[in-house]
Amino acid sequence: MPSALTPSAVRRLRTALDEQLSALGEPAFTGTDEEAVAASVHAVLRADEPLRPALKAAVRCSLAVLAARAPGRSLEVRVPPYGAVQVIEGTTHTRGTPPGVVETDPLTWLRLAAGQRDWEGAVGEHSVRASGVRSDLSGHLPLWPGVERG
Repeated sequence: MPSALTPSAVRRLRTALDEQLSALGEPAFTGTDEEAVAASVHAVLRADEPLRPALKAAVRCSLAVLAARAPGRSLEVRVPPYGAVQVIEGTTHTRGTPPGVVETDPLTWLRLAAGQRDWEGAVGEHSVRASGVRSDLSGHLPLWPGVERG
């Protein structure tokens, strides 16, 4: 599990996931913490109207997975209002706007993370705003390649 996820974050994730699964008429989740992140993303994307705690947990925890897999501080990935992480090795910053920024809405982020949306298409349609040399996340997404659920 990514080190960015505290035990309390994992508890919140699992609670929100089980509530979302219940709303979908599905049984509680029993897999590992890493699998729970992927399951929460897919559960939110299956819901017609995702529960806010599940959406928040899925975004925050999937951002933590990205940060664990692509450590660094040269790019800030923002998914307002739920979270932002700094990723990708390279030039770092300590104050102000980072050298690279990616920003998108929560559902677009989750679709990208789950592989239900491609990077180039999302950028081309302006669902994702990306600036800076290292702002292309296509090499890091989806977070769970080959896993299509829902």
